[in-house]
Amino acid sequence: MTIELERDQRQEAVASIERYFAENMEERIGNIAAGALLNFFLEEIGPLVYNQAVAEVQERLGRRVAEIDLEVHEDPFTYWQKQGKPRRK
Repeated sequence: MTIELERDQRQEAVASIERYFAENMEERIGNIAAGALLNFFLEEIGPLVYNQAVAEVQERLGRRVAEIDLEVHEDPFTYWQKQGKPRRK
């Protein structure tokens, strides 16, 4: 699965890579090289991050599904209790 970025997101990512190189590396990186580096990271590391995010969402949803019975549980045979009438013996 290829991770695709929208055009404006891609431009911001490339600009961020260029800035990172300008501020932290001894040499600058050009726009084309920054785009290629972004492609590499999206293809090589992107799936790892994506899969981890999916696993975390599955875990969170699993916990929520397990708690549904607590949220929606209704006790049966409560009509008479709601009416305030004691049970006949």
